Amino acid sequence: MTSLAVLPDIGELHHASHAGLLDDEEVPADPPDGGLDAIIVPTSSKTDALRHVIEVGREIGCPVVALCSREASAVQAWRIAQHETAPLMAVDVDRTLAGKLPSFATDLRLAEGGFSGASDLSLKRNLGLVLARGSGWRRVLFLDDDIHLDEPEHLHRVAGLVDRYRAVGLANHGFADNSVVCHAYRAVGGAQDTFIGGGAMIVDTARTTSFFPNIYNEDWFFLLGDGVPFTAARSGAMRQRHYKPFANPARAAAEELGDTLAEGLFWLLDTGEHIDVAGSAFWGDALFRRRMFIDLIISMTGPDDHRMRRSLLAARGRSAAITHGFCRDFVELWQADLQKWRDYVAWVPVTSGPEKFLHETGMSHHVLFSKAWADLAPRRG
Repeated sequence: MTSLAVLPDIGELHHASHAGLLDDEEVPADPPDGGLDAIIVPTSSKTDALRHVIEVGREIGCPVVALCSREASAVQAWRIAQHETAPLMAVDVDRTLAGKLPSFATDLRLAEGGFSGASDLSLKRNLGLVLARGSGWRRVLFLDDDIHLDEPEHLHRVAGLVDRYRAVGLANHGFADNSVVCHAYRAVGGAQDTFIGGGAMIVDTARTTSFFPNIYNEDWFFLLGDGVPFTAARSGAMRQRHYKPFANPARAAAEELGDTLAEGLFWLLDTGEHIDVAGSAFWGDALFRRRMFIDLIISMTGPDDHRMRRSLLAARGRSAAITHGFCRDFVELWQADLQKWRDYVAWVPVTSGPEKFLHETGMSHHVLFSKAWADLAPRRG
């Protein structure tokens, strides 16, 4: 196993932290008028995973919107909320709802290149953006169902920061949330940092015109979508639950394109450049750096690091299928998709609340409301 001490400066290959792009803010002393409008949770797990966030919503008097698919269902989420006497709107997300949103050129390009994934996380987050905007909500927390909040009472106060920032991510005090490759770098002794992410992020849905593309690191693209330089902050706290990043090499392979693209664009931001300079030459250099970085981590693995090594080899193999032209094309198509999304959200009707919005857009039959929902009528509209 190679020591970090004898390697070239890793900063020439990989930026282990993008903290310079964030402001770290203390939790404000007082909440803004209205506080947090809603918590939106995309979930595909057995719905009991929602219990914690449903309890959080009840505790702070904030409605929870559960966007359910696969192993999760609206009926199961509704039952939990009924038991907890908590305000919940549960939505079964299917192809019918997907058809309410624009189609994206990036999705077609990913399919053509063999990079399509099975995740519907971006779809759910985009639905959440549209639902919040159409319901007249401003400050919305996107929260994954594997996040734990020890101090939910801080949420209303932290939400006020989006009046000044594009997005505010909760600081992760739990298991590090990184790509598989970055987890491996940390495992061999690298000083790998984490960034804010869509798993625990407050946004102002009335101001943003960005969306989540269907690719790994979709939240980083979301932050970039309203233009650069962007302003984002980290405040409050959450804990990411533990998971096993090296359990399945397919995870590393699925992440590789999104990690390459996002790390490449954030490399430019770190160095004071604009993402518009990301042409073929830039992506050729970025791919060279990425592959050398993965190769160096592989060289650092020990004889017992079988699973980590298999995951790294899967990422390296996937990287070999990525060309500089594909990266350039994806970024150009993403920018065209951004304009299509802006045109769409300009059309979205802003109503007095989610019930009216769902009725006007023909989505009411997908939704269940808990009995406690009606108690929050002032905040909802």
